[in-house]
Amino acid sequence: MTVSFKARRGAQSGFTLIELTLVLAVIGLIIGAIAIGKDVQRNAEYTKVSNKFLEQWKMAYDQYYQRTGTVVGDCQQAPTYMINGSETTIGGTGACQRTGGQAVAGIPENFGGTGAKVCEGQGYAANQAGAGDTALAVQTLRTLMTRHGVRLPPGRGEGHEDRYVYQDSNGNSTEVQVCFQWNPAGTASGAGNVMVVRGLTPDLARYMDQLVDGKPDSREGRFRIQDRAAHTQTTDANAPGTSWEANNTIASNIDGNSQSGNDPTAVGPNNPGAATTTGRQYDEDRVTLLTAHWMMDQ
Repeated sequence: MTVSFKARRGAQSGFTLIELTLVLAVIGLIIGAIAIGKDVQRNAEYTKVSNKFLEQWKMAYDQYYQRTGTVVGDCQQAPTYMINGSETTIGGTGACQRTGGQAVAGIPENFGGTGAKVCEGQGYAANQAGAGDTALAVQTLRTLMTRHGVRLPPGRGEGHEDRYVYQDSNGNSTEVQVCFQWNPAGTASGAGNVMVVRGLTPDLARYMDQLVDGKPDSREGRFRIQDRAAHTQTTDANAPGTSWEANNTIASNIDGNSQSGNDPTAVGPNNPGAATTTGRQYDEDRVTLLTAHWMMDQ
């Protein structure tokens, strides 16, 4: 008894090579679309942080200067041109009176009590987010701005305009905070008046650096990492800068500790370079957070 050709063909039916290739191609396209979608979402998140928060605070700072003729927290009758200048001293007396300052030159080196950062409310204490945090000023940011009719970014809401929430690259909620301070000459993160931006992931820091000065270099330009060691050797003059090194190693140091919990692999932002050597890059970990200084125009 012979088996017909049609019967043999029905018994051997299945996916052809072309069909398998098409299925794999469709799966690849779906996976690629998901990956691209994550990147698009992350870039959209970073754009919101930049446009709706950090750029708005830069505009608020500039508007304050235009309305008052001084930088944030400075003396209007005897400006020092330093942020929080009204809390400084010269010649042993308050900088706003200058009664004891006639015997010395009015240069920053002769002023005392400089460098305190102006934040909103309690802000954060010295060395809380990492080495290099300055002391907190008595003046508060929101009071100074609203007193002169400067409109603040919405931030997290009324009374919390200095903060903004975004998602890090692992989907964890992260808060970025803005303060302002004056840095003395020779500060590696930039001399003069700066905006202090606390709570940046390395990825967001690179993104902002690229927007501000066109090159993601943590040592050079107008957007730099806080507490970077200064070049001290003659051979370091005009040397290449440093990248925003760090990965998704767990440790945000948000509680003011150098480590997150009791995890010995957790490296805080006061030592971001070590984050690249721990090897811990779990998808569920909170991403390392950094603090940056954005140099202001005035």
